[in-house]
Amino acid sequence: MASDGVNLLEVRNLKKYFSVKKGLFGRRENVLKAVDDVSFAIKKGETLGLVGESGCGKTTVGRTILRLYDPTDGEILFNGVQLQSLKQKELLPFRKRMQMIFQDPYASLDPRMTVGEIIGDPLDVHKMYQGKDRADRIKELIELVGLKPDHINRYPHEFSGGQRQRIGIARALAVEPEFIVCDEPISALDVSIQAQVVNMLEELQDKFGLTYLFISHDLSMVRHISHKVGVMYLGNLVEIADVDELYTNMQHPYTKALLSAVPIPDPDLAEQTERIRLQGDVPSPLNPPPGCPFQTRCAFAVSACREAKPELRDIGSGHKVACHLVQ
Repeated sequence: MASDGVNLLEVRNLKKYFSVKKGLFGRRENVLKAVDDVSFAIKKGETLGLVGESGCGKTTVGRTILRLYDPTDGEILFNGVQLQSLKQKELLPFRKRMQMIFQDPYASLDPRMTVGEIIGDPLDVHKMYQGKDRADRIKELIELVGLKPDHINRYPHEFSGGQRQRIGIARALAVEPEFIVCDEPISALDVSIQAQVVNMLEELQDKFGLTYLFISHDLSMVRHISHKVGVMYLGNLVEIADVDELYTNMQHPYTKALLSAVPIPDPDLAEQTERIRLQGDVPSPLNPPPGCPFQTRCAFAVSACREAKPELRDIGSGHKVACHLVQ
């Protein structure tokens, strides 16, 4: 679905820090900077893909936006309403409009509940449907995600991983949300099932005008489903642009290294494509390097990179990069 140009979600200078106690009896306290000053916007009907290595803060961004984590600092605006300071009771109306599809379809479904109870639970929380209308709504959702009505009385252990993820999607859709955080929804599935789930998410987006934050480490799938792509490294957003612009005109050294690792199906073309191999390990978010977070692994780092953290700057056409070397 094409975007109508209006921002549904705006994230401004978002930070999420965790306190980590160390030492004997936990007397020493360190700060883990899981998300450090991240800003972006998603228009209605648009999908923003968020990519990066494991541990870079992608999932923490999604959970903080939904207020599953309380933000340390920054602003979260949903349809112009600031969510970061709302209390839990005040958040209830927004819970209905913002949902999440979890990464693990095995752990995210209660094994003691039937499929009908799992999908019906959010309807009960938000008091949306009663009696026959509730039963009809559950049946409608089951069929919407490609399952059968006789699955309603079965338990999660009776289903495959792909079917369980469909149940999770049905649960997220139950309360008719506008925005869904898709937290690596295909990473635990067989490759043959991944494309089916992604295609279904696209069809649902077209049908209901949904807006997605699609978190993934699968760069090929992100390119397929996203309108814009943001790249995270060590809790920071280092580059963001429209999907075609990012994949054809990447600017940040980390983005170039990340995309060079994407498998190319043509063997001849793959041989001609240089793989950029990063040296060293990702620094600990408990002790991030000074200046640019990527400077310890960047082959092009200069003194300025070690002295000051680069701002995320627009280099034209909404393409933003956080790098001292990119003009």
